[in-house]
Amino acid sequence: MSVGLLAVVDDILSAALKASAKTAGVVIDDAAVTPQYVQGITPARELPVVWKIALGSIVNKYVIIIPIALLLTAFAPWVLPFLLIIGGGFLCFEGAEKVLEWFGVAHGHEDEDGPRDERKLVLGAVRTDLILSTEIMLIALSSLDPDFGIWMTLGALLIIGLAMTVVVYGAVALLVKIDDIGLRFMKSPARGVRRFGARVVASMPAVFRVISVVGTVAMLWVGGHLVVQNLGETLWAGPSDLLHAVEHAIEATGPVVVWIVDTAISAVFGLVLGLIIVGVVTGLGRVFRRGEKADAAH
Repeated sequence: MSVGLLAVVDDILSAALKASAKTAGVVIDDAAVTPQYVQGITPARELPVVWKIALGSIVNKYVIIIPIALLLTAFAPWVLPFLLIIGGGFLCFEGAEKVLEWFGVAHGHEDEDGPRDERKLVLGAVRTDLILSTEIMLIALSSLDPDFGIWMTLGALLIIGLAMTVVVYGAVALLVKIDDIGLRFMKSPARGVRRFGARVVASMPAVFRVISVVGTVAMLWVGGHLVVQNLGETLWAGPSDLLHAVEHAIEATGPVVVWIVDTAISAVFGLVLGLIIVGVVTGLGRVFRRGEKADAAH
């Protein structure tokens, strides 16, 4: 009995490991996107906020994504691509807003002090995590053997969900506390260690600017890729066919170049789509505000 149980556990772990490998790209995106949500809060609150976001991510995976994905896979698999289109559109919207903020274009978002924004930051990060985690878990689910059985599939997804959360938010926690590590090095009696610590602290603003840019590009890339891929499977194959045609035309250059071009096209598509969504949301917001002002005047 114990040997049989160990064999089942080994099968689940092996399947989870193989499926996890295929989610690496999205995991990297998730780790790049999240640190920007921790910016603007006091250092003492950085790790508690990361912990709250990590807990929210576990809730996303265990309470929302895995049960719904298994149910829809069993009873309504045709719904999943539409959900991914919606999720991808949301990522494009958030990414486009970030790009507009770089150029000083605001959309009714006001900068506030970190501590006042903590709840808002956590909710925003958990909301974005829901989209990225959905893609991670769906990629993992599609990579598992269809004949695996419901309970073994569930076990593998639970392991993948926990492992991905630990990897992503462990990396995020390390990133946001590197400056504190640098400050500790600066107190060392060794001169070389103090210099190293000073360089670490001095470099952190630039590091976070780079992370912010990478996170925004990741939002646009993942969001654009989700929309293009799932539109091609449902409503409109035009963007997907164009992307495949470009990939086919340059496939002789090697997989790295193909991946870079695929990423760039997906990101540009995501930015254009995101700007359109921002325009629509902004326009609707103005219409509703005018309506509220008119009602108040009467």
